[in-house]
Amino acid sequence: MEIKIVNRSDNPLPAYETAFSAGMDIRAVLAKPVTIKPLERTLVGTGLFVELPPEYEAQIRPRSGLAAKKGITVLNTPGTIDADYRGEIKVILVNLSNEDYVVHHGDRIAQMIISKHERVTIVSVSKLSETMRGAGGFGHTGTK
Repeated sequence: MEIKIVNRSDNPLPAYETAFSAGMDIRAVLAKPVTIKPLERTLVGTGLFVELPPEYEAQIRPRSGLAAKKGITVLNTPGTIDADYRGEIKVILVNLSNEDYVVHHGDRIAQMIISKHERVTIVSVSKLSETMRGAGGFGHTGTK
């Protein structure tokens, strides 16, 4: 499948880093470095504009190494880019560490996954079918 992308930056196009990677790294586009203080969030542009086919979305997710090593993650993860959106892809980064973190132009800040989704029809009913689990949730399984 081919996905059309306009790249208005000097960064490379999103790319898979290994043969079996699910996500493609995307990079920051910044005129100057941005410091994210502990518990602060900031919106970082990527210079990327995407055209997705109907029934597909782009999911913007954190990079695991950045989250584990530096406490930097994507706030609304996964962020969804809808097929009819034509604006710039931007990433909401949040610093969950106790130290300032500096983002530089060209830094790999997130990963993008292209995913098929279904459109459904919602049907109002008065009762749902019974299951063994029922309404148990939030740690319900494995408590015995």
